[in-house]
Amino acid sequence: MKETTPAAMPPCFDRWCKKFDDLLRTKAQKREFRHYLGGLLGESERKNVSQMARDAVEVTYHKLHHFITEATWSADKINERRLEVMNKCNQTRINRGFSLIVDDSGHRKSGNFTAGVGRQYMGEIGPSGSVVASSRGTRPTHYLTKQIMAMLW
Repeated sequence: MKETTPAAMPPCFDRWCKKFDDLLRTKAQKREFRHYLGGLLGESERKNVSQMARDAVEVTYHKLHHFITEATWSADKINERRLEVMNKCNQTRINRGFSLIVDDSGHRKSGNFTAGVGRQYMGEIGPSGSVVASSRGTRPTHYLTKQIMAMLW
């Protein structure tokens, strides 16, 4: 069932996303950036592209997947802008003594019905287990996901 619509996002979400618009080349990239962030912030327990597309109105798997894996935008520039934005706000400014703890674990899976299951390395079980990990494709999506989640929490 579709849970999220673009109109359901609070106005502050779009205002925040606009701070990154000049780093994205096309309207499609700007739209998919918002869809991706909306998916990360959504209520679904699974934060993979397939689930994000299933849970949101007007979001398609192929467009979102293309944005994450093939579109021409820089994760490093997005991250730099994120840090600039965070440091302008007293509540999110990084001060001395700041620590960011990231849980980098995957999830054991088996069977043929979960999107993204494959043989990937997971620290807890090694390289031979079937797991779902947060990163797939050719871009540093896992890095970007961690960075975006850190800046929004």
